[in-house]
Amino acid sequence: MTISGRVPLLLLLGLVPVVLRPSMGTVWLWVLAVGLLVLLDVLLAPAPARLALERPPVGTVRQGQPTETRLLATNTSTRRLRGLLRDAWQPSAGATGNRHRIALGPGERVVLRTPLHPVRRGDLRAVGVTVRLRGPLGLAARQRTRVIEGAVRSLPPFDSRKHLPSRLARLRDLDGRAAVRIRGAGTEFDSLREYVRGDDVRSIDWRASARNRNVVVRTWQPERDRRVVLVLDTSRTSAGRVGDVPRLDSAMDAALLLAALAARAGDRIDFVAGDRRVRSRLRSAGARDVAANLQDAMADLEPVIAEADWSSLAGAVTGFGRQRALVVLLTPLEPSAVEEGLLPVLPVLTTHHRVVLASVRDPALEELAARHDTLDEVYDAAAAEQVIARRRHTAGLLRTLGVDVLDTDAERLPPALADHYLGLKARGLL
Repeated sequence: MTISGRVPLLLLLGLVPVVLRPSMGTVWLWVLAVGLLVLLDVLLAPAPARLALERPPVGTVRQGQPTETRLLATNTSTRRLRGLLRDAWQPSAGATGNRHRIALGPGERVVLRTPLHPVRRGDLRAVGVTVRLRGPLGLAARQRTRVIEGAVRSLPPFDSRKHLPSRLARLRDLDGRAAVRIRGAGTEFDSLREYVRGDDVRSIDWRASARNRNVVVRTWQPERDRRVVLVLDTSRTSAGRVGDVPRLDSAMDAALLLAALAARAGDRIDFVAGDRRVRSRLRSAGARDVAANLQDAMADLEPVIAEADWSSLAGAVTGFGRQRALVVLLTPLEPSAVEEGLLPVLPVLTTHHRVVLASVRDPALEELAARHDTLDEVYDAAAAEQVIARRRHTAGLLRTLGVDVLDTDAERLPPALADHYLGLKARGLL
């Protein structure tokens, strides 16, 4: 039960009879009269259960994009219902304008729309629907909170998709250039042409040459059916924030751009994410739905305050198959975590695969290292230089083991990773 603002006003109105007949009896008589009116109004108010509620599925939306949820409210009673309805969601769903006034006649139905603006990934759920129905006097109301199931799945925003058209244009140019065609085994057959001096004799097609006046050789081009394995680190190092964005979210953005590009190139995309254990695993199911499936697999991932078990993650990569692949490790280039956890298992990956490490660098380090105006800034610059030197040393160790290292800020990492992939493809190194 709730009371309206009319009750205090009605009590204040009792000052008139008290002034006309000042006594405690008059005060208590007036309070009793108001109380009886409130009780009567509550008894005459319709039960909130008379308002039937139904919520259609909301579906999915990218983080930061607006959507809405709908409630179908139906008056199942024979009386007119007046009151207020509040559709409550967890704060990260960004529900606004979720208080709705209702006035429904018997059997009437209305659609109540609540705008949502998710500010984080994952399944964001409705908390409850509170219905407050007023009595005929407007002094009191019956109130009840009910659980009406509802959820919106918030996917990674994929802001880097703005770079996709330009990279697809480069990919089409790459596929159309004869310069990318190479000779040798282990590649995809393209066409036949006349032998010229300097061609590898192993590329001669003797059967085709027997049917021609000149010697004919086979030409090859890089295979399209390659594998790209994305390994996303969700350990404690991914929880750090660069600017206002977690490193994990920036790594997801880079992975989505590369997956969309590689899928359009005809490559197969596999994905694994984990820390001390594997949290998510996905095998590609076609070029059209790779990015959508990958976004769905990433939606629930959150950083775990634990060290990454790279042996487990390397085992998950091996579980996808022994075929040579481009393995992209999306993990921060933190010297202690990389040298103690990743370096020991890298030989297992570099023996069979081409390995790339993509890391989000914090530009604040370079900014600190460049300031020398005050004594405190000099100390900060010395500490920043030490961290930068350790990162460079760790990157050098990785390159010695045959790992390509991309260490750049969050905004530049997605296009840098896509360009590196195109460069490897152009040189026939995949």
